[in-house]
Amino acid sequence: MSVFPGVMRIGEVHAELRKDFPDIELSKIRYYEDKGLVQPSRSRKGYRLYSERDLACLREAIRLANEEFVPLRVVRIRLIEQGLLQDAPVAPSARQAAREAKTRVVSIPAPSPPEITRPDLSVVRPLPHDDRVGDASKPSPSESRQFSIAEFLVATGLEANVLNQLQALGLIVPQTVAKQLTYSSSDVRVAGIAANLVERGVDPRFLGSVRRVADREVGLIDELTQPLRAKGSGVSPEKAIAITAEVASEIGALREVLFERSLREYLGH
Repeated sequence: MSVFPGVMRIGEVHAELRKDFPDIELSKIRYYEDKGLVQPSRSRKGYRLYSERDLACLREAIRLANEEFVPLRVVRIRLIEQGLLQDAPVAPSARQAAREAKTRVVSIPAPSPPEITRPDLSVVRPLPHDDRVGDASKPSPSESRQFSIAEFLVATGLEANVLNQLQALGLIVPQTVAKQLTYSSSDVRVAGIAANLVERGVDPRFLGSVRRVADREVGLIDELTQPLRAKGSGVSPEKAIAITAEVASEIGALREVLFERSLREYLGH
């Protein structure tokens, strides 16, 4: 019996899972946590504490992966759709980086945002080309450039509380390089677009749904191209990457056409 009322330690969860999956290893539970497929809470001493919902989440994740051979990225999406998993950034390192950034960027907690309501959009003047990040929808000439927190805030013009929200939503994913928190050129471009939308009155939390759409699309690409990476496929890693890039381009083109058509219908054109 657990010493924590209503929750289980990892060993207890392991014992429960072995009733349905006798070969499951304890390390697999930690691996699934690293992949964002379960989100246990922590005790004051740092012990993982699992709820009944966490246990159900793990059962379903293992079933999907082992019995239906669903890629883990898609497993995560399925768990979110079933209400077993909260939508949060996938990589633990990214979550930790977001927490570090929140501590470094703001000295006091930002106030809780108001209850979600339909945004009241306002019309704003488009940003000049050299303002903030220029044309944020186009790739930067230097994709490999890394920005410090100070450089990132200057380049994007984001307020600290908005940055925290975007990081919590997984739209911006900083990395720790040489013990310093850094942001990529992609983060800067995402932030530039997000800043425009926030200026129009969009609550940053609504933007999380856009990231989920992107995750679903990449999950689909992963599912479609999984056979290329399977053992015995006869496809070299280089060829698999090339074919995956082609599939991604075609799916992206299809999405763009469908979006354009749906938007025209919505606008009555």
